[in-house]
Amino acid sequence: MAVRGRAGKIPGDEADERLLVEAAQKDPSRFAPLYENHFEHVYAFIVRRVRDRDEAEDLTSEVFHRALANLPRFEWRGAPFAAWLLRIAANAVADRWRQAEKDRDVPNPGGPAEINLEEEEHRARLFRLVDTLPADQGRVIAMRFAEEKSIREITRELGRSEGAVKQLQFRGLENLRARLSKEPGAKPGGKHA
Repeated sequence: MAVRGRAGKIPGDEADERLLVEAAQKDPSRFAPLYENHFEHVYAFIVRRVRDRDEAEDLTSEVFHRALANLPRFEWRGAPFAAWLLRIAANAVADRWRQAEKDRDVPNPGGPAEINLEEEEHRARLFRLVDTLPADQGRVIAMRFAEEKSIREITRELGRSEGAVKQLQFRGLENLRARLSKEPGAKPGGKHA
């Protein structure tokens, strides 16, 4: 997936996260743990909307730049820090659409969608799991589902046969299913709580 320091997680303990935010508000150089904890979550949210890897990486960077710049104004109001970041992300995507609309004189394709935190956390978890797959499987899964490329496009880019790409996709999906079923909170049959 996108380049980053290390795999992050969405903190489950609001008190710990609050301490991280307060520390970063006092000293911006302490923003890194917040970035690391929320990178995949924000990236998953953005890549689903813009469907272009380079643009998603640029927008993710922009979101964290805006978050750091506006961190002194952040206040706890009962919503998790991730919700604030996703609102910034939704605004960044909308700004990009508006700019593209001005540049091309094309109508906005529906604007930003409602944010579903549970769905976005699931997507972030999937992005982390794809990173744990064997390299060929992970690349095919990322190209097929994150970048929404056809099997034919993937075969051309990877220089593999259509059968080989389909087999890598099948094995990658099977590995993801198995890994998802082993995660905490997974229900029998591979479904999640």
